[in-house]
Amino acid sequence: MSTDQLAEQLLELALKSGAEAAEVFESRSLSRTVFFEANRLKQQMSTQTEGTALRLWCSGRPGLAVAYGPVDAIALVEKAIALSHLNQPDLLGLAEPQCQDFYPDLGQSVPVEQLVNWGEQAIDWVRVAYPEVLCMGEWDCEAESIRLLNSKGLDCGYTDTTLSCYLTAEWVRGDDFLSVSDGQTLRGDLDVNGIVQQLLQRLEWASVNATPAVGRVPVLFTAKAADMLWGTVMAALNGKQVLEQASPWSKALGSQVVADRITLFQQPEAGPYSCPFDDEGIPTQPRVFIQNGVLESFYTDRTTGYLLGMGTTGNGFRPGLESYPTPSLFNLLVQPGTRSLEQLIAQLDNGVVVDQMLGSGAGISGDFSINVDLGYRIRNGEIVGRVKDTMVAGNVYQALKHGVELGSDAEWNGSCYTPSAIVEGLSVTGRNDN
Repeated sequence: MSTDQLAEQLLELALKSGAEAAEVFESRSLSRTVFFEANRLKQQMSTQTEGTALRLWCSGRPGLAVAYGPVDAIALVEKAIALSHLNQPDLLGLAEPQCQDFYPDLGQSVPVEQLVNWGEQAIDWVRVAYPEVLCMGEWDCEAESIRLLNSKGLDCGYTDTTLSCYLTAEWVRGDDFLSVSDGQTLRGDLDVNGIVQQLLQRLEWASVNATPAVGRVPVLFTAKAADMLWGTVMAALNGKQVLEQASPWSKALGSQVVADRITLFQQPEAGPYSCPFDDEGIPTQPRVFIQNGVLESFYTDRTTGYLLGMGTTGNGFRPGLESYPTPSLFNLLVQPGTRSLEQLIAQLDNGVVVDQMLGSGAGISGDFSINVDLGYRIRNGEIVGRVKDTMVAGNVYQALKHGVELGSDAEWNGSCYTPSAIVEGLSVTGRNDN
């Protein structure tokens, strides 16, 4: 955490220059990354960034100025004031002191040598089973420190240290090209054996090709693919989308919106994406959004919560230093089911597994059509091979209302903790020679 007095100096200058309120947001990060290519260590890289954002209000008009690296305090204040003159009056969105000063780091840093060792170990294990594949990957340790200071007396911060890895195996068999990828983001340690076993399982399932099941057949999204479904749900729960009447659930509080097996919530202390307070200085809080299929809450920042008449939920985050806080989820957890991925597969007589996909998600509309980059055919409760030239289409909202079953294999995919999921009502198209 920075020990200089830049933040205090910026606040003092802003208030002396005519601002009625001001806020300083500081971000400092250090990332150490090792890269592997063609089964070998290719590069080690260390990246350090420093950014400072000053937000102030002059005559009720907000102005935001950002600087990276060394900061000229006078120039930054003058820029923020100049920008405020161009904006319309807005709600003064400063938080009163509500959280403790500085929070302990929940993560643990590891040396570059450990990252290299993990990467080499993972690649060796994969190539023992499949010596013909080419592996590439990234292994990273990143520490980010946040400090938020405002003219109402708020001064708080935390340091967040996370470990992440991404491993890809490429397999060329004549004219057939296969790429299988998996990754992790955790605190303290990485489960190298876990990611290798998942990669080996996918390679085994893809060892032969199969024709896809077509028509309206059950589709099993693995944990890493299922976050496509929850991305639409996250958009529908966004208070800004509700305020603009863009969410189909804008007037559905208290109503059944998805199948009763589905419960979604956030837990501030859960997983590598835990966070003690949002970018407006509001303590984050446990919150259930959907309970047994019933919509219970949206998520908001201070401005959106005020306009909706429900207050902030502590979900005001900046997409970047140059941006104003907006409603965002720092983590979303989907309550897992009781059956393993293998048990979900075994209960299907005919279906398709989606593990990797090409194309964007459904977005707020819920409609999607994706190309299956890596998927498998299920026949009589078993995976019989990889499917190619296959597309899956449908509507997320409709699919989540009927015939949903969730697995017990939840894992973090980005900031979403999700299990695998079987959904009905989707259309599968592809070349079928049966």
